[in-house]
Amino acid sequence: MESGGIVESIGNKTILVTGATGFVAKLFVEKVLRVQPNVKKLYLLLRAPDTKSATQRLHNEVIEKEVFRVLRQKHGAGFDSFISEKVTPVPGDISCENLGVEDCDLRDEMWREIDIVVNMAATVNFDERYDDALYTNTLGVKHVLNFAKKCAKLQMFVHVSTAYVAGQQEGVIMEKPYRMGETLNGTPGLDIEQELKVAEERSKEVQDLGFTKKQERIAMKELGLTRARLYGWPNTYTFTKAMGEMLIGNLRENMPVVIIRPTMITSTYYEPFPGWIEGLRTIDSLALGYGKGKLTFFLGNPKMIIDLVS
Repeated sequence: MESGGIVESIGNKTILVTGATGFVAKLFVEKVLRVQPNVKKLYLLLRAPDTKSATQRLHNEVIEKEVFRVLRQKHGAGFDSFISEKVTPVPGDISCENLGVEDCDLRDEMWREIDIVVNMAATVNFDERYDDALYTNTLGVKHVLNFAKKCAKLQMFVHVSTAYVAGQQEGVIMEKPYRMGETLNGTPGLDIEQELKVAEERSKEVQDLGFTKKQERIAMKELGLTRARLYGWPNTYTFTKAMGEMLIGNLRENMPVVIIRPTMITSTYYEPFPGWIEGLRTIDSLALGYGKGKLTFFLGNPKMIIDLVS
C-alpha cells in the first residue's frame, strides 16, 4: 500500500473487511487507518451473537493489540474517537446467508455505502474438520460474494487466498484462475455441492454411530485429508481454498475481482514497526528457536527457495 495511487484510491471509500480478528486483517486495518485517515468507514465483520459482543471483540482482539501502537501514538487522546468514527463492528458469520447480519437497518446501510469488499475470513488449519473448512473457506466465499453483489456502489471484490492452492509443484508457477471442477491431478468428478453432501453425510454417520466429540473431530479431519488428496491437494486447507476460488470464477459475473495468493506470512518487516507477530505459525517457530539460541541449525536442501511475506 505504498503506492500513492492505492492510498489515494481508498480515500472517502467504505470498506467491508471479513475475518477482522485474523492476523492479516489486523495488519490491513491498521495500515489503512494509518496511511489513509480519510477513509470513510471500515465495516469489520466479527463472529459474534450481537453488537455488544462484536464491539468487545473489536477492542479486545483488534484495536488493543500492540500492532496499533503507532496509530495510537499518532492520534494521542483522540485515538478512541477516531476509531469510533472510522470503524463499525458488525456481528455476523460468513458461513451464513447475508453474512449472518441480522440487523436489517445495518445491512441496508452496508449495501448502500460499501465501495470495496476485502474477504480475509478463513480457517487456516491444514487439517481442519472437513465440514468446518468447507463452510468457511468454500461456501463462505460464496456468501461474501453474494453480499458484495448487493452493494450498490461496489467497485472491487478482493479475496485473500493462498499460493498453496497450486499444490506442491516445482519451479515457477504461472498464475491462472481455477475453472469449476478443475483438479490438480486431473482426477475427474470434483463437484462442490457433492463435497458438501459428502461432509454432511459423514458428520451424520459418525453422530449416529455414537462417536465422542474427539472421535468425530478426528473422523472429519481424516475425511478432509482424504478428499483433498483424491484430487491432488496436500491438505484440507489448500483444497477448500481452491474450491473457494472456483466459486468466485463461476459466480462473479461482471464484478471486478482481485484474488491475492500470499505465501507464508511472517512478522512485520518495517511497518508499523519491525518484528510484530501474533502466535506461532508456519516458519515462526524456527525463527523463534534460532533467536533464543535453542535451534542452531536445521537440515534443508541448499537449492530450496523459501518464499515469505513480511
